[in-house]
Amino acid sequence: MSTPSAIAKALIRRQGTARSRELVAAGVARAQLSRLVAAGELARPARGVYALPGQVGNTEDSVLLVARRLPEATFCLLTALRLHGLSTQAPFEVWIAINNKSRMPQSNWPPLRVVRFSGAALTAGVETRKLGKQRVRVTNPAKTVADCFKFRNLVGLDVAIEALREALRARAASVDDLWNYAQICRVTKLMRPYLEALA
Repeated sequence: MSTPSAIAKALIRRQGTARSRELVAAGVARAQLSRLVAAGELARPARGVYALPGQVGNTEDSVLLVARRLPEATFCLLTALRLHGLSTQAPFEVWIAINNKSRMPQSNWPPLRVVRFSGAALTAGVETRKLGKQRVRVTNPAKTVADCFKFRNLVGLDVAIEALREALRARAASVDDLWNYAQICRVTKLMRPYLEALA
């Protein structure tokens, strides 16, 4: 017969993280979850979410935790840059895009940086990709670069220029795609000189 520790670890290895109700359904009592955390066999990075010790802390793990709690979240800006390999920065917060009229999501861990979008700026350039065993919504490289220029006051113009340079160097986005999303984000005048210099 498998121990509660073995059951919990097997489920978390399969999924990346597990919610307390999933672990209880698999046969691990709530009191046993608390004991496993106290013994250092499991980590509890957020209320009702369990992971393996040492697993929590990098961008992908943080994104997976947010995606499990907010399945409709769209990862954008610094988090999207990191997921696409277009930045060396490891953001402390997980950046997500929401509709202007949506309620602000709550998260005690990992910390969220919520940016409000509307219309095509929210829906254009969103792709679904597999991260671990989970599917997440993330802005594509060209849209992410345009968003960085749009929100340069939040991320810094130097980050936007670095993202543009890396996207072109890695061929993650074409000039046409970058220009298309620059139009959607209304940053063509700002991006034009950098595109002309780097393309």
